[in-house]
Amino acid sequence: MTLQPPHRVNVLLVDDRPENLVALEAILNSPSYHLVQANSGAEALRCLLNEDFAVILLDVQMPGMDGFETATLIRSRDRSRATPIIFITAFSSNDTHVFKGYSLGAVDYLFKPLEPEILTSKVQVFVELFQKTVEVKQQATQLAAVNSELRKSEERFRTLCACSPLGIYLADVEGRCTYINPRCQAICGLTLEESLAEVWQREVHPEDRDRVVADWLAWIKESQEYSNEFRLAGSETVRWIHVQSSPMFSDFGQLIGHVGTVRDVTDRKQAEEERGRLIREQVARQEAERANQMKDEFLAILSHELRTPLNAILGWSRLLRCKTFDQDTIEKALETIERNAKSQSQLIDDILDVSRILRGKVNLNMHPIRLESAIKLAIDSLQPLTEEKSIVIELTCSPNVGEVIGDFDRLQQIVWNLLSNAIKFSPQEGKVQVRLESVGDQAQIEIIDSGIGIAPDFLPYVFDRFRQADSSTTRSYGGLGLGLAIVRHLVELHGGKVDAENNPGAGAKFTVVLPLAQKKTRGAEDAWSPLNEATETLPTLANLQLLVVDDDDDTREFLIALLEDEGAMVRSAASVAGAVAALESYWPDLLLSDIGMPQADGYELIARVREMERLRGGKMPAIALTAYAREEERQQALEAGFQMHLSKPVELTKLITAIANLTGRLGNPEQTDSAVSTALLTPQSRAD
Repeated sequence: MTLQPPHRVNVLLVDDRPENLVALEAILNSPSYHLVQANSGAEALRCLLNEDFAVILLDVQMPGMDGFETATLIRSRDRSRATPIIFITAFSSNDTHVFKGYSLGAVDYLFKPLEPEILTSKVQVFVELFQKTVEVKQQATQLAAVNSELRKSEERFRTLCACSPLGIYLADVEGRCTYINPRCQAICGLTLEESLAEVWQREVHPEDRDRVVADWLAWIKESQEYSNEFRLAGSETVRWIHVQSSPMFSDFGQLIGHVGTVRDVTDRKQAEEERGRLIREQVARQEAERANQMKDEFLAILSHELRTPLNAILGWSRLLRCKTFDQDTIEKALETIERNAKSQSQLIDDILDVSRILRGKVNLNMHPIRLESAIKLAIDSLQPLTEEKSIVIELTCSPNVGEVIGDFDRLQQIVWNLLSNAIKFSPQEGKVQVRLESVGDQAQIEIIDSGIGIAPDFLPYVFDRFRQADSSTTRSYGGLGLGLAIVRHLVELHGGKVDAENNPGAGAKFTVVLPLAQKKTRGAEDAWSPLNEATETLPTLANLQLLVVDDDDDTREFLIALLEDEGAMVRSAASVAGAVAALESYWPDLLLSDIGMPQADGYELIARVREMERLRGGKMPAIALTAYAREEERQQALEAGFQMHLSKPVELTKLITAIANLTGRLGNPEQTDSAVSTALLTPQSRAD
């Protein structure tokens, strides 16, 4: 509040004698005073019409209108009613006159001759009092103006909050809501009292509540800008709101609360969701169109790839039937027919593999495998193709690369597909490098060619089905674009991964990573030994008592015929209940059981068998022969009590050798259980 600077104060001197006025002026002369002279009561009244005075020095004895009469008229006027009057007289000190003066509102009564110090001090008191009064009036005026402005500002704020299209709220330093405007109440569906009681937190959607409350408390603690979007779950609808808030600080930097806004963004969220749905539909439509285009391209390529070798086969076949050629031409024709027939067979195999992959029907015959053997066999099978293009294959195998658990044929197929792809894209007299090494607990195969490499924009799609970098009719390389897709799926079925990249310099590099088999002590399990594979003459099963349990009639009858042909005496059962009933009166040398059967499975059967063993005092070897071929299922069968786990379809020599192993027919029919375990300790894959 700003006050006006002090101004000169009016002092009225009233006396009919000029010399008295001069004397008074001489005594009271001061730059702070504005001395106004009046030589009669009438003239004094005229002065009081237009100006205010801090004090009036009024002579009592004056002609015409004395001081008392003048004072009476001064007090009768509103403007001068409160003006202090000091009576001055030289003629009477009668108490009656003094009392009369005081009764007329006089503040003092002085007698002539006057003491200058007394007069000056008394006048000074009333001057200062007048100045203070003026200041108080100024302050009152300014305070009234400020209060009026505050009322207007408050009214503007109230109107702004009441009519604002935004929800507005205030919160204290602890984050508790202290005010919400009507729009905020409408958006949140709360009354002011409910918001003060923190009911708003219960209005937040249950899926968002924990996150929102945690964010809110963290923001309050940090006293920072806050912005969040979340859902409110009302009684009828779910609404999205956007909340923003900022801390409020005093002039001294002290946090005094928080102010924020709330906007209903449900329409925007719905629009975004609809836009997202349209985009997804558009992408799906584009993908479908692309898939149709790829299908058409694939069918065109398939027709070309199948008809091309068929043309050579049919052409040479007709020529051989219609004409007579020399032996060299005949040999060339037969070689051409055979080569194209193999090419066509490979295409058909790839198509069938993709079909099995799409239907989830790829079955793996899992065993401990040494990858070096699979790689060498794949290289040997591609020798005619490498000789045709004069391509050199460099094989580097690190020593002591452990085994992997896998299907030997499928692992060989993985390497074959990658190698044939590398050979196809390598130039004449090029080079293909094959590296095998162990990296941590994984085996890594790298195949690096010296060809044209992979186009960067095609690299992310190199393992997709039916995708080829060049599908035009002028392409330089044949094939259906299925080999690499088959590789990726087979690698993933083995628990590994395959990557492709451009090799620095020239060519492409494909890397296959497979988990190594965990090293463990093996008992009489389904580990394969060199004895099993190296046996040139199958062991005899003559006079062995066998129990075959399988709910599939064809499989059961096939196994009975096979084993009886090998000299075994076989009994069979189609269920666990039938097998248990047979075991009450019949104790075979070995149990051969399926796992997946109705009502009760092979795991329940082996548990019953192990219970019956304790009563009979003898142990029965058991083989699980099942279509469940994963490593987890193999481990589960061994932990349940089976000594071996063979997956269907099983090789006949492997089944016979396994039975001979567990019954002691290999080399030493009198072996104990521990001797049988020792015979199976050395794991080797069938490729060794």
